[in-house]
Amino acid sequence: MQEELLVVDDEPQMLIAINETLRRSGYSITTAGSGIEALRRLKEKYYQLVITDMRMPEVSGLDLLRKVKNLAPQTPVILLTAYGTVQNAVEAMRDGAYDYLMKPFSSESLENVVRRALDSAPRKNEKASHAIITQDPGFSRTLEMAAQAAVSNATVLIEAESGTGKELLARMIHFKSPRGSNPFVAVNCAALPENLLESELFGFEKGAFTGANASKPGKFELANHGTLLLDEIGEMAPILQAKLLRVLQEKEVDRIGGKDPVEIDVRVIATTNRDLQSLVRNENFREDLYYRLNVVRLVIPPLRERREDVPLLVDFFCRRYGKDLGRADIRVSGEAIAKLMHHDWPGNVRELENMIQRAVTLCGSSGIHSEDLLVSGSPIPLPVQSQEPRPAELGFSAGVTMREMERQLICRTLEDMGGNRTRAAKCLGISLRTLRNKLNEFGLQDRQAKSAHSRAAV
Repeated sequence: MQEELLVVDDEPQMLIAINETLRRSGYSITTAGSGIEALRRLKEKYYQLVITDMRMPEVSGLDLLRKVKNLAPQTPVILLTAYGTVQNAVEAMRDGAYDYLMKPFSSESLENVVRRALDSAPRKNEKASHAIITQDPGFSRTLEMAAQAAVSNATVLIEAESGTGKELLARMIHFKSPRGSNPFVAVNCAALPENLLESELFGFEKGAFTGANASKPGKFELANHGTLLLDEIGEMAPILQAKLLRVLQEKEVDRIGGKDPVEIDVRVIATTNRDLQSLVRNENFREDLYYRLNVVRLVIPPLRERREDVPLLVDFFCRRYGKDLGRADIRVSGEAIAKLMHHDWPGNVRELENMIQRAVTLCGSSGIHSEDLLVSGSPIPLPVQSQEPRPAELGFSAGVTMREMERQLICRTLEDMGGNRTRAAKCLGISLRTLRNKLNEFGLQDRQAKSAHSRAAV
C-alpha cells in the first residue's frame, strides 16, 4: 500500500519538483499551495507525512506544524526553508517537527529524510502508548526497571540483539519521563560515515567545510530538553567517542567551525547489539565512555528465550495488519502456532512481524495455516533431533579455535563476494566498520588489498 504524503509550498515550481521526486520513489502525493489549503486537506484525509515550507502567508510552516500535531499527533512533519536559522530549527523541533531541510536540497537528501521519518512514525490507528507486549518474567522485570529509570535523568544503556525492540523501549522510557512532551531524536551511529555522523551529532557553522552554506544545529541541540537515542553506539569511531564523552561530562557541544560551546540539557539513551565490555577489553570502545553510558543497564532477552510471548505477538500483528485488509479477526491454526513456537527467531520480533504481515496478506479466507509461514521463501521446518551440523560438515576440523573459525569464515566470505567488503559484511550480518576491524585484527587488510590488486591486473 502506497504511503500518502501531503506537500505544502506557496512556490509552484518547488511543489512540482518535490512532487515528481517523491512520486518516482513510489509515494502517493497530494499538494497544497498554502497553509489554509493544507489544513482543509488534513481534515478530509489521513496522511502518513507532511512536508511544508516554513515561510508562507497567513499560515506559516510553524503554524501548520502546530495544527498538524493537534489534528494528528503521530504524523511526522518535515519543514523546508531558504532562510534557515538555528533558532527556527530548534523551535521547530521543540514543537514536534521530525526534521528540517534547508533549500536548496538534493533529491537524495529529501528521499532519505522522508524514508527515515516514515520508518520512525507509528502506523495509522496504532496506539501511541509505546506499550511493549510480554508475559515473560525476566522481560517484565526489565520493563519495571525501565519505568523506574524513566523519571530520572540517568543515562540508559539498552543491550539486545537486532530486532528485539530496543528503540521501542527507548521511546517508552522517553514518553514516561518528565521530558515526554519534548523532542525524541534518534541517530543510527552505524548508518553514517564518521565525518557525517560528527556533523549530524554536533552541528556546524556556515563555512565550516565545503558545502556548509548555512549553519545547522546538531541532533544534541535539536533534542534539547528531550531525549537523544544513540542507536548502535558500539559502531561509533574512537575519535567521536572522545567527543561524546566530553558532551556527557560538560553538558555542552562544540559545533564544527564554531567559536563558543552551546549548553544543552539532553537525556541520552544508547543501544547496542554488541558486547560493549568485550569491545572495551579489545580497546575498541572507551572504558570511561562505557561507564558514563552504563548508569542504568537494560537487557532485552531474544525472542527464542521468551517463546511464551510468541502467541501474544502473533495475535497483535494479525490484528494490526488484518485491520488494514478488513480482516482484524483473522485466525491462526494450532499447527501454525506450534511451528512458530519451535522456530529459533534469529531476527527476533522483527522477523516474526514480517512473517505475520506476509502471511496475513497472502493467506486464504480460512486464516493462517502452517504452509503460509515462510522463512526466506521456504516453510518453517519443525525441529528434528541431531539436525545440528558437525564441525567437519562446516569445513572445520574438530578442536579448531573459535578465533581461527572466525578468520576462515571471513576469508571465505570475501572470496565468495569477489573481495567486495560491503557485500561480505552484509552476508556475515555485521557492519562494514566491524569487518574492517576484524581484517585489521587478523592481519588481513594487506592480503585483501593485494588480492584486489591482482584481480584488477588480470
